[in-house]
Amino acid sequence: MLIETESTPNPATLKFLPGRPVMEAGTRDFASPEEAAASPLATALFTLGDVTGVFFGRDFVSVTIAPGAEWADAKPDVLGIVMDHFLADMPLFHSASAAGIAVPAEEEGGFADDPADADIIDQIKDLIETRVRPAVANDGGDIIYRGFDKGNVYLKMQGACSGCPSSTATLKHGIEALLKHYVPEVTAVHAI
Repeated sequence: MLIETESTPNPATLKFLPGRPVMEAGTRDFASPEEAAASPLATALFTLGDVTGVFFGRDFVSVTIAPGAEWADAKPDVLGIVMDHFLADMPLFHSASAAGIAVPAEEEGGFADDPADADIIDQIKDLIETRVRPAVANDGGDIIYRGFDKGNVYLKMQGACSGCPSSTATLKHGIEALLKHYVPEVTAVHAI
């Protein structure tokens, strides 16, 4: 089995592509060993010590290492764990748990959208789904809609996007410009 790797805009994060689906639907972000307890793969990656984040996308696993850690040292160990997991056809999540279920955007820090803004919100969500998320997934991350309030769009950044040095530029110059262009009611985009 060949596991391909790709760099991401975040120098602390590498994207590992096992050549098969990782998540059938949705994504899953693990920011701590405690959160990783739901997944044998994420748990194994966190045991390496330098791993500070694991993100499962549709066909990739993004791994983030701690500041000061070097990918030259960590990459062989991460590759070994990812390869062993997929070669053994191990489950991504422990059985009999709801760990594989993605948290809907309306939960976990979302805003109560005004029903009067429904058309605007639909346009924003459509642009995020069709234009933003696929591009961000190519970089090993994900962006999830969290709310719209008085011209402000709130998004949550996950995976390689979370903590990426260029994420602010991506958010302001890329996503904000795109949304403002197609949805004039948008005045600003914020990460939460």
